[in-house]
Amino acid sequence: MKNKIVFATGNAGKVKEIRMIMADLGVEVLSMKEAGISIDIEEDGSTYEENALIKARAVAACTDAIVMADDSGLEVDALNKEPGVLSARYMGEDTPYSIKNGEIIKRLMGVPDEERSARFVCAIAAVLPDGRELTTRATIEGRIGYEEKGANGFGYDPIFYVPEFGKTTAELTEEEKNKVSHRGKALELMKEELKKYEDFSC
Repeated sequence: MKNKIVFATGNAGKVKEIRMIMADLGVEVLSMKEAGISIDIEEDGSTYEENALIKARAVAACTDAIVMADDSGLEVDALNKEPGVLSARYMGEDTPYSIKNGEIIKRLMGVPDEERSARFVCAIAAVLPDGRELTTRATIEGRIGYEEKGANGFGYDPIFYVPEFGKTTAELTEEEKNKVSHRGKALELMKEELKKYEDFSC
C-alpha cells in the first residue's frame, strides 16, 4: 500500500485540495470513506499537531497504507487567538460556517483594519506503515474582512482576507490558494518528508 495515502477526513473540498498538491508524487489519495473506514475519532488534543496525530493513529490502526491527517484553525488576534484549535467545533460542529463567520465579523465590529490580524494554521501528521510518525506545520497571515466574499473555498475562507492578493482565500483560484495556503504549505513540507521514506515510491 506504499502507493496509497489514506487521508483522515470526510471533507470533499479538503480531499480535492490534497489530491492536487500531492499529484506529482504519483500516489492515490483516498478519503476514509473511499478506503472503507468508518470510525468516530475524538479530537481532544491541545495543539494542532496532537489532534492531527490522534486522527492519523486511529485510521492507521485500520489500514496498512500511509495515513495522513490534518488539523487546522483560524487564530484571530483581537479575539485572543480564538477560535484556534476549536475552530471546527466553534459554536457547535454542526453550525453552518456562514453563521460562524457572521459571529466573528460581529465580534470584530468597530475594530480597525490594523487590529484585525489573523492567521490560518495547519499541522499535518503522517503515520507510516512501519510506525514512524511525521508532523509538519505552516501558516498564512492575513486579516478578517467585513463580510463574506468568494465561493471557491470552504470554512472560514470567505472572511479571511489576504493583503498580497487583495482578496479572500475564497476568492483565490485553486492554484493560487494551494501555493500560499496553510494546508498547501504544510502538505509541501510533508511531501519532502515522505520523499525521505526509503520505501516510498514516487
